[in-house]
Parts: sequence; C-alpha cells; structure tokens
Amino acid sequence: MHLITIHPRDNVSVNPDNGQKYARTPIAAGEQIIKYGSPIGIATRDIAPGDHVHRHNMRTALKTGEAYRYEPDFAPLEPRTPGTFRGYLRPDGRAGIRNEVWIIPTVGCVNGPAQEIARATGAIPFPHPYGCSQLGEDHETTRRILRGLALHPNAGGVLVLGLGCENNIPADFREFVGGEYGGRIRYLVSQEVEDEVAEGIRIVRELQEFAAKTKPTDIPVSKLSIGLKCGGSDGLSGITANPLIGRVSDRILAEGGSTVLTEVPEMFGAERLLMKRCVSEEVFRDTVWLIDHFKEYFVAHGEPISENPSPGNVAGGISTLEEKSLGCTQKSGSAPVSTVLRIGDQIPGPGLHLLDGPGNDLVAVTNLAATGCQLILFSTGRGTPLGAAVPTIKIATNTPLAQKKAKWIDFDAGPCLEGDLTDELYQTILEVASGKPTQNELRGARDISLFKNGVIL
Repeated sequence: MHLITIHPRDNVSVNPDNGQKYARTPIAAGEQIIKYGSPIGIATRDIAPGDHVHRHNMRTALKTGEAYRYEPDFAPLEPRTPGTFRGYLRPDGRAGIRNEVWIIPTVGCVNGPAQEIARATGAIPFPHPYGCSQLGEDHETTRRILRGLALHPNAGGVLVLGLGCENNIPADFREFVGGEYGGRIRYLVSQEVEDEVAEGIRIVRELQEFAAKTKPTDIPVSKLSIGLKCGGSDGLSGITANPLIGRVSDRILAEGGSTVLTEVPEMFGAERLLMKRCVSEEVFRDTVWLIDHFKEYFVAHGEPISENPSPGNVAGGISTLEEKSLGCTQKSGSAPVSTVLRIGDQIPGPGLHLLDGPGNDLVAVTNLAATGCQLILFSTGRGTPLGAAVPTIKIATNTPLAQKKAKWIDFDAGPCLEGDLTDELYQTILEVASGKPTQNELRGARDISLFKNGVIL
C-alpha cells in the first residue's frame, strides 16, 4: 500500500487512493495524532504502526474558552508583475469578468415575477425566501447581502424587484444601495404598476442595451478578487487541491489582487496558524472575535463546536474538525491576513481577507459573491453540481472524480501528487476571467442562499 507523509512531524501517513490515515509510529492512548504537522485529535486507545486511524480510535480535542496571544510569524509576499484578463471596467474602478444583467428580488414574494422576467429576457434571477418577517441582525444581513449583489461588478445592469409592503422597503433599500449608479441599477415596485412582468421585461431590455455599451478590455490581475471555498472534502483535499489553491492565491496576491477565505467553523483547530499571519494586533483581535463569536453561535443553540465533519467527509477519510480545518485553511496559502470582513462587507482592497460566515456551501459562496468576488475557486473530493452567483471553478482533489463527473468539474488537481499545477490553474483562472464559461454557468447552476440566525415572524 502506497502511503504519503505530508509533514516530517506527522505520526500518520495517508493512502492517496482513498484518503485514509495509517499510523507511522506507535501512538499511545491520550497522545496527539499529528497530520499536516499539527494536532488533528487525540488517540482513544493504543494504536500500533500500520493501524488504520479514524473515528474508531481517535477523537476531537476542540473546546471553547481558548486563550490566544498575538505571536506574528509571517513574511510579505514578493511582488510580481500582474498578468491580464479581458474584462469590463466599471466607473467605480472595479472590474467585472461578466457583463450580465441580474434580477435581485428584495423579498421572496416576487420570486415568481423575477423568474418570469428572466425567462423572457435571458437575465439572471436570484430568488431567495427572505426580505420580510425578519428581525434585527437577520434583516440587516439580508439587506447587506442583497446590496452586495446589486453592486457586484459582474453585473452590467441590475433590476432590483420589490413588492412594496415588505420589511425591506424598496425606497429604503434603494437609499441603502446608493441609488442607480449612472443607470446601471434600476428599481421596480410590483404593487405600484399594473403589470410588473411586462414592466420588468421593458426595464431589463433597457439594462441589456446599457450593459452592451461597456466593451471588454485588458485588465490587470490586480483587479481580481477571488473567493476560496471547499465542499465535499476528502482525505486528499489538504494534499492536492487546497494547497494548489493556496499557491495560486499567493500568486494572485503577489500580483496585487485579493482573495477571501470564509467557512469560519472550518477554521476551528487551525485558527492559530491564521492568527500568526495577521498583519497587526488589530487584525489579530478581529480574528479572535471571528472564531469566538462563531463558537458562541454553536453553544447558544446547544450544539457542540466539533459537530463536523459531514458523513461524506468521514467516508473520504476525514476524522475530526481539526483535520478538516487544517486541510481547509491551506486554500489561503502563506500570505499575511489583511482584514476580517463581516457578512455583506465589500472587499476593501488588495490582500488576503477572512470573511465571517458558516461552512454551508451555498451560504458561503453567496457570502463570497456579496463581498465582490468575481469568481470562486471551489475544491471538492466528493463532487457537487453547485454553482454560485459568479463563475465557480470546481477543482477535483482526485482524478477519478474529475473523470466521473466531468459535467461538474473544471480542473483536475489529482496530478498534484506527481507535480505542481500552479501555472495551469492560474491560466484557467485567466481564461474564466476572460469569458470562458465554467461548468456551473454551462449547466445554469446560479443560486444564492442567505444566512439566517433568528426569528421569522
């Protein structure tokens, strides 16, 4: 059986055929199990060399109330000349990699008309169930996400479709968004017109004419903002696809771009590695808040903070949340952490940013799109047809998945076991940024899901 040892400190090795772990050395009950050079759990009984190491003989060591200290340990990336892509420069200085017209409902009640308008015009609708009967933080989160989508640079035109009586009052939301942005954003209140579908079709066609006036041009990679996400992870995620994404993230950042890492619960157990890379004590404190407040969210609902990995993750060889997190956070590469963002915040500039929010695939990619990410790198070991509001480059951790699910997968990271594919993935990003459709776009998988944590009236 061929085994891979990831880090010299590891006391387990990994079978690249199935992602399962096997002991390299004797591991006594109560001793730490080390993978990626860091603890991923505790042995629950004595483990002999060669034994299979999984949930039957190890457990998580995660707990609440961790004490953190700012102990910075990072090096700035060496700047490099940015590549270019063919995109659409917006008046606010941002760049889109698509020039679509989007329809954004302010409330779930108008999902039907939004989809009817879309079918007649070819615009992209983003139905969702919220925008009314929400209170406090949930209501504000919905508004912030929808505002982020309305402002997104991939949209050359946006129809914000309201009802008229919802909590997310159309007039107030228009002010919250900031107006029409030179005609790029239009607003329609369904209760104020006789036929909202006919009126919506008319407005969308005008928006399509408006968007067509912006022509593609060469734009530097420094204008790219890329979301980093994984889903359906397996034992190879932290060996092939995620480290590859991390190397590409470092390259994008070295060229002046920005990347965003989210899935806060999948930082548990790896958070200290991120904290060491915080550029300042203020960013460190924000990162501590990011971790602690999400742990408190679990506890407030009576759930253990280690309620992860999923059944699919377990079948793929991941035993604990620490193991999943240490693989997950490799998508961030080695770059310093620049800022911490709340849901709905806009990316403030170049650098690696940490974004608040859960690991749920559809919620996470929605949060990434709402920050302004023009595309998302999404690694998967089990496979998924999911697609975000923006192009989603799905990267298989293993070649059998890439071959089996060619209609889901855009890039095969399996060969990373034999060599580096950083240049190849970087080139794929430039091609997608220049207009090449991803599988989610070809299949029409363009969905959003809004984070909720409270009462519905």
